[in-house]
Amino acid sequence: MSVFQQHLASLVSSAFEKALASRTDDVQSLLPVNPQLQNSQHAHLQANAAMALAKRLKTNPRELANEVAATLGSETTFAKVEVAGPGFINLTLSDEFIGQQLGNLQTDEKLGVSATTSSTIVVDYSAPNVAKEMHVGHLRSTIIGDACVRLFEWQGHKVLRRNHIGDWGTPFGMLIEHLLDIGESQATEELSLGDLNTFYRAARQKFEADTSFQERARGRVVKLQSGDKETLRLWQLLIEQSQSYFVSVYKSMDVRLDGTEFYGESAYNDMLQPTLAELQEKGLIKASDGAECLYPDGFLNRDKQPLPLIVKKSDGGFGYAATDLAAIRNRINDLDADRILYVVGAPQKQHLDMVYEGARMAGWLKAPITAEHISFGSVLGTDGKMFKSRSGDTVKLAELLDEAIKRALAVIEEKNPDLSQQERLQVAESVGIGAVKYADLSSERTKDYVFDFEQMLALEGNTAPYLQYAHARIQSILRQADEAELGGQITPHHDSERALALQLLRFADVVREVTDTLLFHRLATWLYESASAYSSFYNNCPVLKAEDNETRRSRLALCQLTASALASGLGLLGIKAPDRM
Repeated sequence: MSVFQQHLASLVSSAFEKALASRTDDVQSLLPVNPQLQNSQHAHLQANAAMALAKRLKTNPRELANEVAATLGSETTFAKVEVAGPGFINLTLSDEFIGQQLGNLQTDEKLGVSATTSSTIVVDYSAPNVAKEMHVGHLRSTIIGDACVRLFEWQGHKVLRRNHIGDWGTPFGMLIEHLLDIGESQATEELSLGDLNTFYRAARQKFEADTSFQERARGRVVKLQSGDKETLRLWQLLIEQSQSYFVSVYKSMDVRLDGTEFYGESAYNDMLQPTLAELQEKGLIKASDGAECLYPDGFLNRDKQPLPLIVKKSDGGFGYAATDLAAIRNRINDLDADRILYVVGAPQKQHLDMVYEGARMAGWLKAPITAEHISFGSVLGTDGKMFKSRSGDTVKLAELLDEAIKRALAVIEEKNPDLSQQERLQVAESVGIGAVKYADLSSERTKDYVFDFEQMLALEGNTAPYLQYAHARIQSILRQADEAELGGQITPHHDSERALALQLLRFADVVREVTDTLLFHRLATWLYESASAYSSFYNNCPVLKAEDNETRRSRLALCQLTASALASGLGLLGIKAPDRM
């Protein structure tokens, strides 16, 4: 709860406690009083606790509400306090109080978000596969994961990014053999151009058509897993070229992944046997047809039989369940994680739930440590089906981002041809990439959403360009003011000023809510409502042509604060706020 909300809740609670004390000697049994402050169409806020408390005391709720209102009416915080209906208390805040609260935000770079005890948070996200191009299926994990990272880093937490790339397993046998067939120099050239799919498909076609190639590939897997130096060198070459390509895509997306956070499946190889050994020592492993399995409590198959996590396969190899168990064990025991986030698609829910339960049974995952599946829906085309290219192929992520920037550039050139070519390109990148991110994050992440360039790049409605334009419009006003006029005291006098002010004062509470739920569409909604409130203020309250200097300075300061709040909110979503558009 923000300082603003805490102050109001404290005043209303105290007033209720005073009124209760005049009616009962056992006030303690009714504490703490939840003032139940809500938005109201008839006032700034409404307190609704009188009905519930009156019922417990068997007294008249309106009489109780009137007594509370009388106490609150003497507070300078409120301009008006009225009782409505059976006991609703409508609270209208005073302009002085609103101005004081805005003044607190003006001097606080976190805009009212209170400092929290620093935690260690691991965010597992993006997770492409080596030797395969990133596609639209990686879009949501990367964008949502990056927003999680930015949110927690902004609040001062220690955030450990983990990009759990697929860099191990049987496909690498065929990939390495294909590399040898075409030669290292040609393979390096193909991969360095980012054409990973062509390389992978060629290897797969050989594997499916040539039995001798299959044998070579299987033999190469054995060499890889046994640590053969030459095989490991070739494997590392594939990884380095793929990672270089991944980083180039991340750079174009403007996300905080730079290559230092790559922790592939191979990173946990040395931890697999110790993880299995610890599970065996704790009596959690059972044999099943030659495999060694962990049976998490509460998971059954269709035949109502216990569902296993196969830690070690019957052929002696370790599967991805073993890797995930080793990873969560490492993150808790070695990285001292307090909170672990897995930004992974909804279909992985059961698997992750089983891993979490297995970690609890092993004694690794225990309160207050938490592991959370930050699930998300699919990206759909305008036809309501899975988003595909015109040819029916999966859309490459790099091509999608290029198209977003290209379309944004066309809009910028039409709307503001006075910008220099360099400025147009910079703004187009911010608007294009911002539009893609915002379309994702403004949708409820647990649901599917439709990818529509025209809608997401619109300058009207709940889009990133609309918010970015609102910020740029404010900056245009501020550039026309004298430096000495900026940073003044805000005193709202018009309903549009008050509405915008109250919206800005909600920022800290929205950030707290998003921190708890990681439902970023709630922050997006706040941003859109703030931009809309600013538009109403702009239309109703002249700034540069205000009726007097005091009002001009107050409105300029309100513009400054709004711009700061919009830029901060967009920044938490990984979206830039250009000063010009």
